[in-house]
Amino acid sequence: MSQRTERIDELLRQEIGKALESELSDPRIGFVTVTNVETSSDLSHAKVWVSVIGSEDERKETLSALRRAMPYVRHGLSSKIRMRRIPELDVRLDDSIDRGTRILHLLDEIQAGRSPEEIGAQPESLPTPVQRLPRDGDVPERESAVLPPQEPRKRFRRRPETGNSSKPGSKPGRGEGRRGPR
Repeated sequence: MSQRTERIDELLRQEIGKALESELSDPRIGFVTVTNVETSSDLSHAKVWVSVIGSEDERKETLSALRRAMPYVRHGLSSKIRMRRIPELDVRLDDSIDRGTRILHLLDEIQAGRSPEEIGAQPESLPTPVQRLPRDGDVPERESAVLPPQEPRKRFRRRPETGNSSKPGSKPGRGEGRRGPR
């Protein structure tokens, strides 16, 4: 993938996300995040990967509503992005967050001493970060490892240029440099 295509993908991701957030008022579209955009090499088609939080039925309904809204979003992009042709937008569900959540739940259950077979289906939710408990073999942190806060660096102003004029601190005139007239 070229740098140009990567820049276009990122720009499309940002603009489509803004459009979904502010321009669409369809109640079927719930909490949607545009996670990635992949354009084809000829820039005629783009896969828009979205993550939707909700039940399976809510996801299906949201994807259906998004697919119906993509021509409107595409038309709106033509005024925001300077491209010869805005690509056709194909919405796809990104389930990588769900898979990551499932893996985190499995790891938590294994750490708690339960087997993966006992876990079963987990209710849909995002993982909540928790503080790690100390374990045997952990190296205690030293207080010296924490650095004190630093003061912000002072900014210095540039000295005004001085030329060969009668006024101190005045800028050199036309044809004069720092060393004087040519």
